[in-house]
Amino acid sequence: MSHVQTPLNRVKAFRKTVRGSAGISLKTTHRFGAHLRETTRAQAPQARKMLFTNLTPVSSPRRCAGYFATFALVALLAGATAVAQSSNPAPAQSNPAPGTAPMQQPTSSQGQSSSSQSSSSQSTGQNAPGTAPIKSHSTAAALAPGKGPTYENRWDLYGGLAFLNGQAGQNLPKRFNMGGGEGQFTYWIPGHLDNRLGISADVRFGAGTTPVLPNNIYNRPLVMEQIYAGGVQWRGPRNRYVAVNYHAFGGGVYGIFDKTVSDYPNGPSPISACPDPTGLRGNIGLYCNHMAPWGAAGGSIDFNQGQKFAIRLSPDLTLEHFGTETRFFFGISLGLLYRGGR
Repeated sequence: MSHVQTPLNRVKAFRKTVRGSAGISLKTTHRFGAHLRETTRAQAPQARKMLFTNLTPVSSPRRCAGYFATFALVALLAGATAVAQSSNPAPAQSNPAPGTAPMQQPTSSQGQSSSSQSSSSQSTGQNAPGTAPIKSHSTAAALAPGKGPTYENRWDLYGGLAFLNGQAGQNLPKRFNMGGGEGQFTYWIPGHLDNRLGISADVRFGAGTTPVLPNNIYNRPLVMEQIYAGGVQWRGPRNRYVAVNYHAFGGGVYGIFDKTVSDYPNGPSPISACPDPTGLRGNIGLYCNHMAPWGAAGGSIDFNQGQKFAIRLSPDLTLEHFGTETRFFFGISLGLLYRGGR
């Protein structure tokens, strides 16, 4: 009977089998979970390293582009807000405080009366449509229509400061500059070619120091020139503000080149200014004193200051023949012109 199992014994045997298998399964599951946790902990730093390594960094240009786009969007929104606010201006009249009367706006009649009063306080002169009033300066008043120069005067008298350029010796390598003055008288032939042709007499004077040939006494001696000329003038374009003239003069220039040598202290100078005819003394390369042909061609610009007076600027191309050839130079003068004999 021992080999015959009762139902109760069968139940007990099944329970033992289930418990044994469950213990094995739980133990195995526990060990596998522990191993999995150890593997995950060991691989976590490497995984994090790979994660951060695979991240693509944002380049500086892209970052700047993003900032710029954000700033542009903000500016655009701000501009749109400002435009919307300006398109809806606040009402011109606000509600008055309790107990006070509202401020009244001036009517059109009041505005017209105030404008008429302000206009009456200004000058009473009438201006042509589309033109500005002439300022009350003496020059503007003198040059007003009908008050400017008519250019029908018989003669002009001019005087001013002059700048001249020259060369004091045939073999000197450098030119020299002179300062001086100019005086000019012009007679306009009446009724001839619309009073445009004139005959002029011109006098000029200049003085300056010039470089010379190497020597042990003189460095830059004084040179003076006196110019006497005459010629013609032609009136060019002109109006009540400015006039342009053209002229051509011819005459002579007298050069004084031995002024410094003649003033040598303690007797005659051991060196002459120009070549010595006797050949006993050396020279510093200047011309000898003499008269030479001279000419000028140029023009003048007269800035009118009224009917009688004008400020003249007169540039010239000058020529002279002191040595063996004709040389060209430059001159200019600035001074005051007077018109008379109308």
